[in-house]
Amino acid sequence: MKNAAFKLAGVTLALSLAWGAQAETLRIAADPVPHAEILNFIKKQDPKLDLKIVELTSGVNANELLANGDVDANYFQHLPYLKDQEKALGKTFAVAATVHIEPLGIYSHKHKDFKSLPDGATVAVPNNATNLSRSLFLLQSQGLIKLNAKFTDPATTLATPKDIVDNPKKLKILEIESPQIPRSLDDVDLAVINGNYALEAGLSPAKDALGLEKAAHNPYANILVTTPQLENDPRIKELAKDLASPQVAEFIRQHYNGSVIPVATPQS
Repeated sequence: MKNAAFKLAGVTLALSLAWGAQAETLRIAADPVPHAEILNFIKKQDPKLDLKIVELTSGVNANELLANGDVDANYFQHLPYLKDQEKALGKTFAVAATVHIEPLGIYSHKHKDFKSLPDGATVAVPNNATNLSRSLFLLQSQGLIKLNAKFTDPATTLATPKDIVDNPKKLKILEIESPQIPRSLDDVDLAVINGNYALEAGLSPAKDALGLEKAAHNPYANILVTTPQLENDPRIKELAKDLASPQVAEFIRQHYNGSVIPVATPQS
């Protein structure tokens, strides 16, 4: 009887601790658009999940925040970028959910199409390794450049401007920090902009981009990331479930009109 009582007490304590952890605030770092907007929608849909959303500003590394314990999770990046960050920081993180795709786009304030591009046109691209490579693959898909034939999979092979083997318009590749690229639109001929920064700048990727990544088989879906220690935390599990829900997919589809594409299937 004593053993049974101890076991029952242990189970009760475990459940109590689990629910107690779930009641604690979950701190999550996110880009303002669309990530924080999606999380704020979840706060309304699932009030029992106490989210503290830390909106990221330029120059703040959300993976460093996570590694240092300043937040419990982050939601702003895709898997190739995370893998690059793990190498750079010497840390291992855990992917808790795969949520949406923000197609990378090519924009211009000076040209209405690629045919009007002059020789020697300047193209602003992100300066981090994964999005730089992603940009070059996008430029190649639009027939503007050609990469070395060994670069076949944008998810696993990182290209740099040195890997361009054909550049018929002699485009000049200008590497800039991703958040700053929208501000360069008046100064360059083309700018390759991440979907979240395009939305923050008032651009509609689905309407304004001269060239846009395809959503099908896109390896750059944005993910919820946490630490291995928190991977099975009830709060993380709950947030992951919410992010992958049909309700959130429907919110993304309705709110962003094709500029952000949910991975989950919306409700019919």
